[in-house]
Amino acid sequence: MTITTQHELDGMTLAGKVVARTLDALRAAVEPGITPAELDALAGQVFAGFGAFSAPRAEYGAPVNVFISVNDDIVHGLPTNRPLQAGDVVCIDVTPNVGGFVADAAITVAVPPVSPTAARLIEAAEAALARGLNAARAGQPLNGIGRAIQAEVQRRGFTLLPELQGHGVGRAIHEKPDVPNYYRPALRKPLHEGLVIAVEPMLSTGKSPRVRTRRDGWTLATTDGGLAAHVEHTIMITKGKPLVLTA
Repeated sequence: MTITTQHELDGMTLAGKVVARTLDALRAAVEPGITPAELDALAGQVFAGFGAFSAPRAEYGAPVNVFISVNDDIVHGLPTNRPLQAGDVVCIDVTPNVGGFVADAAITVAVPPVSPTAARLIEAAEAALARGLNAARAGQPLNGIGRAIQAEVQRRGFTLLPELQGHGVGRAIHEKPDVPNYYRPALRKPLHEGLVIAVEPMLSTGKSPRVRTRRDGWTLATTDGGLAAHVEHTIMITKGKPLVLTA
């Protein structure tokens, strides 16, 4: 999607607001004893207040309002009834459709008390996202985003999961272009003003860069049991720093 009208900007701004409000509510609710299923129900309540609905449910038949992935699960985790425990690492991925506009963002939080390793992992993911967003400017090559993310993850000593990547978003969850989290020399096409993309580093404390699909057919997990982090924002490209729609 490329935003060219005020209507489109207003629509994406509202969708981003719903994402941010939902993530704020779920972040505040994460504590020992709450279940991912309860968090999913809370997300549904926030969506309903804005007249929004789950884009993954509508587009792909996902049986969730939001995806919640715990510990070695990376993304697309189906919320379960297992209560969260102290030290769990929780990735929350929120993608509503609001009046025909779709925004997408994710956070990773840890259930207190947080281990030093988990804290460093989450900090690294957030730093990698910040570096990727800073590289996302009109006229700069698409592969600059992945180059920046890859450099930050490697600098901090964690493992990037290159099978998983960002994407265009706006009228549907997954649109062109693909936005890899690593440097691909061929992706030299410059970014243009108004382009809407989701930038989403995914990394692990493990050594293997591979991922696997669990038996539920949805949840993607690390292959070696490493803890995973996933953070994401939907942005609109400008000549300067991008407009973060889901902040």
